[in-house]
Amino acid sequence: MAKFLTELLGCTLPRKGASPMFETTIFSTLASEKSLSDCKKEQQWKPSMYGSITPVCFPSPLIEKPIGKESMPQTPPFSAMFDSSGYNRNLYQSAEDSCGGLYYHDNNLLSGSLEALIQHLVPNVDYYPDRTYIFTFLLSSRLFMHPYELMAKVCHLCVEHQRLSDPDSDKNQMRKIAPKILQLLTEWTETFPYDFRDERMMRNLKDLAHRIASGEEQTYRKNVQQMMQCLIRKLAALSQYEEVLAKISSTSTDRLTVLKTKPQSIQRDIITVCNDPYTLAQQLTHIELERLNYIGPEEFVQAFVQKGPLDNDKSCYSERKKTRNLEAYVEWFNRLSYLVATEICMPVKKKHRARMIEYFIDVARECFNIGNFNSLMAIISGMNMSPVSRLKKTWAKVKTAKFDILEHQMDPSSNFYNYRTALRGAAQRSLTAHSSREKIVIPFFSLLIKDIYFLNEGCANRLPNGHVNFEKFWELAKQVSEFMTWKQVECPFERDRKILQYLITVPVFSEDALYLASYESEGPENHIEKDRWKSLRSSLLGRV
Repeated sequence: MAKFLTELLGCTLPRKGASPMFETTIFSTLASEKSLSDCKKEQQWKPSMYGSITPVCFPSPLIEKPIGKESMPQTPPFSAMFDSSGYNRNLYQSAEDSCGGLYYHDNNLLSGSLEALIQHLVPNVDYYPDRTYIFTFLLSSRLFMHPYELMAKVCHLCVEHQRLSDPDSDKNQMRKIAPKILQLLTEWTETFPYDFRDERMMRNLKDLAHRIASGEEQTYRKNVQQMMQCLIRKLAALSQYEEVLAKISSTSTDRLTVLKTKPQSIQRDIITVCNDPYTLAQQLTHIELERLNYIGPEEFVQAFVQKGPLDNDKSCYSERKKTRNLEAYVEWFNRLSYLVATEICMPVKKKHRARMIEYFIDVARECFNIGNFNSLMAIISGMNMSPVSRLKKTWAKVKTAKFDILEHQMDPSSNFYNYRTALRGAAQRSLTAHSSREKIVIPFFSLLIKDIYFLNEGCANRLPNGHVNFEKFWELAKQVSEFMTWKQVECPFERDRKILQYLITVPVFSEDALYLASYESEGPENHIEKDRWKSLRSSLLGRV
């Protein structure tokens, strides 16, 4: 995990001659006690490119029809959590909240004891928590306790406080509280379904759901059944997705190994598979959106969980950081960068290499127009890798004006100011979109992770009085919520399975093989390069 974080956070755009983007060093650790002001700076199933599996969707946890007879408090979808003044933190403060271990300022919840925050999550006859609070607390609580521990506490509060265990309890009260508890469970299972891969979570969920469904209301049983079926579908789809990724990884081969056994004259390149750069950009967007779709919001928090000085041994969630889908997405970025470099270095003739560079420039420009900033940055990263950037004779034949513009847009100076401006423009376009294409926003993922990392590391989880610093977690949830909105967009472009298969499975050169191909195309320029060339020929080709 430490290596993964080091690679993930190294998001400075490499200049020509640099190594791949994610192979830089980690940022300096921030002081752990910065103030918040310092650290601030439904469902639609679609076919999968991986075969017959159905990608999991994260529909808005908003239940549009009331469960049972009682009308539920309705809350906005992710995109509506934002207003001109920031995140919706107004939780309809009651007199009991202000003196029950929760601290408010201007009607905004700023901090509270962990127990009081848990109490605030559980509905009662007269109260249902705002959806922004549910999302924020379920996201951040894993910094202090395991999700299964939280579920156990929630179940206990629901059973004991709401008399679900008492068969003689007031039936009218049961009719009022049962749909609210079911609503909370539904929001949890829809927004954080991966929590329920833990058998302890599933056991508690089934127990509480059974208590609700055992009442006289047939509607409750139907809705409990629907909730459980939806959750099981999502978990099954995730397992299939992980199996496919594991299979792809286990069968991956170095491009050089393929070249040794197959004459280069019959080797395919990306242009023979897809000669239209605009189509390739669209297929890259398919891959990006499908892989984004499998990343759970909790993975952003779990990637950085560490033991805090004020947390006891039991409450720190560090035994198993479930970030597999997030890591798979980062691996995809690296693969795309190496694929770009491989396709450029592989051609023997200079004019073919120049043509390949211009092709990827056009692909990158179309990615920018679509709003696919992650593929754009991966392409730029691949073109800036040393084995590619050293091909001076090749670059001399390339019209680089368009590439210079793209590099300017993704310039890391001033904390990626140009990119952040473009991202805000894409996000605004998405909010007012009239077509599916205009809704696409795929952020430069490494920078998104870096922003979340700085927020998490730069702000204390607890205040000096022991309260949970909930103001920090509002900001954390705001960033993750925006990502949740973007990842739910359905890709509007037609799929081309042949192109997708090539992008996902074609072998790519290792870094050493890239250097060797580069030296074979344009000879070494100094003694250091000559020595490395000889060494690579000997080790990779068995030649002297």
